[in-house]
Amino acid sequence: MRLDKFVAQSLQLPRSAARTLITKGRVTVDGKVCKKADTALSGAETVAAEGKPLSCQQFVYIMLNKPKGVVSASTDKRDRTVVDLLEGAFPRRELFPAGRLDKTSTGFVLLTDDGAFAHAILSPRRHVPKTYRVELDTPVTPAMVAAFEEGVTLADGERMQPAGLIPDPENPLAATVVLRQGVYHQIKRMFGVLDAGVNELHRQAIGGLSLDPQLAPGQWRQLSAEELQQLAPGLAPGGENA
Repeated sequence: MRLDKFVAQSLQLPRSAARTLITKGRVTVDGKVCKKADTALSGAETVAAEGKPLSCQQFVYIMLNKPKGVVSASTDKRDRTVVDLLEGAFPRRELFPAGRLDKTSTGFVLLTDDGAFAHAILSPRRHVPKTYRVELDTPVTPAMVAAFEEGVTLADGERMQPAGLIPDPENPLAATVVLRQGVYHQIKRMFGVLDAGVNELHRQAIGGLSLDPQLAPGQWRQLSAEELQQLAPGLAPGGENA
């Protein structure tokens, strides 16, 4: 990473302001003043600005509990977005949701600026499962379970991959759904051809990582390295195989 980018991301400054700090001799690399903004860093150096050590995350990974009425997008002219819920906490980051939830749906949304990682966990080849709780307007039946296991054919003729449908033993209108692909409005469309309507849809987990129960709707927190491995085992930040 270039020195000016490292300083900008560490201090949440515009790149121009970071370059000004550097050219004025206020930044040191391994204890020595460095005035070249394009200096390449390997990541092993100790960088400080005005005597204070800096640290910089190459990418950001955020778990957010999406409430109803918020759209899964970076920007929107009409509605509040999942990125808006961060309230400017990462002003120099181009964050986006890795996968979408409908406006009326709730639950786990992953926000990141790591395009390669997002692409990898969404790729059909990796088969990273997404787990949802659904509430229907009609009881879950054995025929529905069998249809999900076989692979539902949507109204437009597209055949879905086999999916899990686990009825709630205490509530005949509720179930857990496990998908390994992502098609527009997939769950609602799958139940639609089975003559069932979805009243509530909540994403509980991505891969092996469940939504933190301490996060109220609209709240968020950053993920640890261990949690990223739970989300996508064998996949390192940056989208590379570990």
